[in-house]
Amino acid sequence: MKKTVRISFEGKTYDVEVEVLDSAVAAAPAAPVAAAAPAAAPAAAGAGTEVKCPLAGSVFKLKVKVGDTVAANQEVAVIEALKMENPVVAPCAGTVTSVSVKETDTVTDGQVLMTIA
Repeated sequence: MKKTVRISFEGKTYDVEVEVLDSAVAAAPAAPVAAAAPAAAPAAAGAGTEVKCPLAGSVFKLKVKVGDTVAANQEVAVIEALKMENPVVAPCAGTVTSVSVKETDTVTDGQVLMTIA
């Protein structure tokens, strides 16, 4: 499946097409652009879908808050890593039920940023 992601570098914005690989292939080391793909996994039954951080960095911008309704693939946060802004998109449509981080927080790869139900 191919997705288009928007990255900003040195004040310029680029739309980049990336291919999202299945989990078996994604386990191999990936190029930095592949890290911009969204990562999500189901939470405990009935708790919603966790939106996980795709790479280590800092939370540059949160674009939603608890109670906001989001569409699938809507940008919900921006992670800054290596002076690049990396969008994080909602893996599904729903309502934001929790936000686990705040702007300027340092985050790790796979850390839960928010939950959508």
